Amino acid sequence: MHHRPADLGRAYGISAQTVRNYERDGVIPAARRTPTGYRVYSAAHARALGAYLALIPAYGYPAAGTVMRAVHRGDLDAAFQVIDAGHAQLAGDRETLDSVEAAIGVLVDRPTADRPDRSLPVGAVAHRLGVTAATLRKWERAGILVPRRDRATRHRVYGADDVRDAELAHLLRRGGCPLAHIATVLEHVRGAGGAEPLAGSLADWRQRLAARGRAMLTAAARLDDYLCLLAESAT
Repeated sequence: MHHRPADLGRAYGISAQTVRNYERDGVIPAARRTPTGYRVYSAAHARALGAYLALIPAYGYPAAGTVMRAVHRGDLDAAFQVIDAGHAQLAGDRETLDSVEAAIGVLVDRPTADRPDRSLPVGAVAHRLGVTAATLRKWERAGILVPRRDRATRHRVYGADDVRDAELAHLLRRGGCPLAHIATVLEHVRGAGGAEPLAGSLADWRQRLAARGRAMLTAAARLDDYLCLLAESAT
């Protein structure tokens, strides 16, 4: 079957110009041209477009483009490396979510009275956790803690939220989590405005990860269809 840009665009809910742009960017193969210069697309172009559009929600625009361009130059190893990295990222995100859920449950259940009602110096926080001040400074360099500095003395001071972050970091560290992983968890906590708001958003976060995993399955099927068609054409 032969398709015009408008035909492919209509089939996938995009404009004819977008189809031409995708051809220009190399995410679908170059079209055959008629003697008058009009583009003519085949079933292979349709499958390539379907594969690319399925890859986008699974891996994002840059990765999807990288995969398709690698396929078109015959470098399947490069394409699969990008896909593998996407799966590794999803697995890491699931691990982060599991850690957040476990740690947030502890913090949310902890009575508010257990939190300090005034700012504490680094030594007091270290004593509270049973660690050294050097450990807290190491966590700060890793992006885990972000205590403010006293304007007069320039010494670190930890507010209630900073102490919460230090307690969460200590909990995760005792569980064997690496510093980079803990920094990611704390970034989510601070971005949500605290432990309680983040606890309420965990279900949505898990649903988003599940949707991404499902999108990866769909993208794999569409890309495999396209690769099978290319293999048939080659033989």
